[in-house]
Amino acid sequence: MSWSADEMMTIAAARALRDGVRCFVGIGRPSTAANLARRTHAPDLVLIYESGTIGAKPGTLPLSIGDGVLAETADAVVSVPEIFNYWLQPGRIDVGFLGAAQIDRYGNINTTVIGDDYRSPRVRLPGAGGAPEIAASCREVIVIAKQSTRAFVERVDFVTSVGYGAGPGDRARLGLTGRGPVLVITDLGILEPDPETAELTLTQVHPGVDPGQASAATGWPLAVSGTLGTTPEPTAAELAALRELNRQAGPEEGR
Repeated sequence: MSWSADEMMTIAAARALRDGVRCFVGIGRPSTAANLARRTHAPDLVLIYESGTIGAKPGTLPLSIGDGVLAETADAVVSVPEIFNYWLQPGRIDVGFLGAAQIDRYGNINTTVIGDDYRSPRVRLPGAGGAPEIAASCREVIVIAKQSTRAFVERVDFVTSVGYGAGPGDRARLGLTGRGPVLVITDLGILEPDPETAELTLTQVHPGVDPGQASAATGWPLAVSGTLGTTPEPTAAELAALRELNRQAGPEEGR
């Protein structure tokens, strides 16, 4: 079998979602990985989208959080304030699944602007949406992003969603109730926060990837685990399910 780096990343992200957990899903790659997980090893994964759909079971990848297929297939549809005030903020959602335009060594995420001047940035990104509260209040957070020095930076240009702030203790100081990012899954490997420093550390590389490649694609001196592992290769069933999802979505929506 052969696969692309994007396919390996999406499959690795899907594997990180346990069956039966409640997952607050971001659109794009997080949605692809979450729907792949539900089609493979986690049929009872509860997909929750910001629009208020709980237990959505879309047959195709949704185009947005407002795609009608989410409401049509959900166990329940509630208001956006209820999703945030009753489900998210009290810690009733197990996993928040987010993407990132920029991420730094402490797992802080930027999806707002690229550049030092907020009023006149080099690039204005889609913005925060519900990501800041997802990062603050979900019991744990998983991030999926392609690894490059443009995206993995020493310090994000704007903190849209807090990971570990400036290091250990910042989440508690800021009153954030969730555990924070526990996995960052890329097209090169998997990073996890060091239990002492909270700094993202390379713990796995994908098949065929050298840890030096991951270091070269990171904008800070990347720590590498002393027990560095290799991600298991995609199975034929995982690849077939992912390719079917992307085929149904088409080139614009598929990830």
